[in-house]
Amino acid sequence: MKNGLNLLSNALPILHWLRNYDGVTFSRDFLAAVIVTIMLIPQSLAYALLAGLPAQVGLYASMVPLVAYAVFGSSRTLSVGPVAVASLMSASALGQVAGTGTGDYLVAAAVLALLSGVFLTLMGLLRLGFLANFLSHPVISGFITASGLLIALSQLKHLLGISAGGDNVVEMAESLGGNLAGINAYTVVTGFAVIAFLLWSRRYAVGVLERLPISGHAAGMLVKAAPVLGVVATIAVAAQFNFEAKGVALVGEIPGGLPDLSVPWPSLELVEALLLPAIMISIIGYVESVSVGKTLAAKRREKIDVNQELIGLGAANLGSGLSGGFPVTGGFSRSVVNFDAGAVTQMASILTAAGIALAALFLTPFLYYLPKATLAATIVVAVLTLVDFSILRKTWRFSRSDFVAVLVTIVITLLFGVEAGVACGVGASIALFLFRTSKPHIAEVGLVEGTEHFRNIRRHKVLTVPEILTIRVDESLMFSNAAFLEERIYSDLAANRQVRHVILMCSAINEIDWSALEVLEALNTRLAELGIDLHLSEVKGPVMDSLERSGFLTHLSGAVYLTQFQAFNAARAQAGAEPAAPATVAAAPAGHESA
Repeated sequence: MKNGLNLLSNALPILHWLRNYDGVTFSRDFLAAVIVTIMLIPQSLAYALLAGLPAQVGLYASMVPLVAYAVFGSSRTLSVGPVAVASLMSASALGQVAGTGTGDYLVAAAVLALLSGVFLTLMGLLRLGFLANFLSHPVISGFITASGLLIALSQLKHLLGISAGGDNVVEMAESLGGNLAGINAYTVVTGFAVIAFLLWSRRYAVGVLERLPISGHAAGMLVKAAPVLGVVATIAVAAQFNFEAKGVALVGEIPGGLPDLSVPWPSLELVEALLLPAIMISIIGYVESVSVGKTLAAKRREKIDVNQELIGLGAANLGSGLSGGFPVTGGFSRSVVNFDAGAVTQMASILTAAGIALAALFLTPFLYYLPKATLAATIVVAVLTLVDFSILRKTWRFSRSDFVAVLVTIVITLLFGVEAGVACGVGASIALFLFRTSKPHIAEVGLVEGTEHFRNIRRHKVLTVPEILTIRVDESLMFSNAAFLEERIYSDLAANRQVRHVILMCSAINEIDWSALEVLEALNTRLAELGIDLHLSEVKGPVMDSLERSGFLTHLSGAVYLTQFQAFNAARAQAGAEPAAPATVAAAPAGHESA
């Protein structure tokens, strides 16, 4: 019975915190929900606009998904919903299969969310959360930076009051340039006034509010609600001065009420067209969500289950698709606000969903006069935090291969669009991994006299013996790098014809695959023909088990030693040299500690 309850709790993380829920926790969750709801209403409307969808769809995507994640998600403070990058990717994918503003576009958006939900859920059930590790963080940072620029550029049409389109920088620039004659002055003033206000709020509002009798924390929370003030102010101005008659694009009539739960039945052609974009959106959304979830969990000494996160996000997207929404994921800004506002459990998200539902029921008539320029300004200011060109400088200094991967990802995303950028990012991450494993760090090591430590002969003053070649490989041996090791050993032997013993120091080798084993067997045979013994030292248990099962050790020309010091002394004795004296105290070598 107890095991059954544990299995149920693992499948439904909501049971972990619900069993001990009390009034104090509810009050903290309620306060956080109020703050996040105020922040989420303009965000939801704005990101629906970014995705090319009617404003109410943003509200729909902020109800059922929050409840679904609260039931299945493992993070207690992550807040899901529409986010900038996923919205841009959705717009790019949907624009290929339907015209903006049509019923087919709405159906395609729901199908895209459903496909994302199915993919994420299957990944979670198959325990494949580790696959997200194959996307390097520098590459993801480069993609998000480029996406932030595309998002900001895509909103210029709303800020200028003109028609424009395009999926990349070139297309957007050409489209904007060809329609500049139609700029609407009222729209420009409205949009850029909101941008200026939001930027001012971020930089100075906290200081102004702290002069009032309120705490710094409360001031910070109030600043998060600045977009709401921008929305209210521009609605009032637009209604008072009849912006509709002056050609300013308004949100217009928004249908009130809650979304209808239904299953869209797409054609096979639509599924095929949206499947790859759904997978890409899912991968990027999952990586971003898990990153935020881990960061927030660590602050409270909690942990999240990466596989359960896949199921939680999958459920959220299934809920979004069934309620007429579009793809959602864990948002950085709203999750941080949720955390800082004191949310303790996912009850805060359930209460936030209830708040959004109330807004959809009763507030939509007041949004008629909301200028689209206001929502565009909200998006532009929000995505400014995504743009981080410092990643180029940092990777240039640290790793040129990382720099090239980041630069290529940024350029491809800007020039060819987000889908090509995601594909490039995935390809760059895998290529980077294979490049690094194909050329591992290999060092010839020698004995630091007076100790039993062995260090790189190029970095330390060490004892070496001409008849002994000791090689340390700082990587597991696999198909991608085994030949590189073989070439390195043959090269060293060509440079020193006195070698009679080759010792492979295996302290950093965690695994040897079949391809590498075949290379070792060929190397052992070739060295034996040359009268050279091959020895292994410091072999880890799992690696030793694999070698024993393969039968490799039965025909190894040399021996396997517990420590490198033992192997070195045994080889010295066979070469006719005095063995090194064991150190009385295993002191670390003086000076530079790098190996």
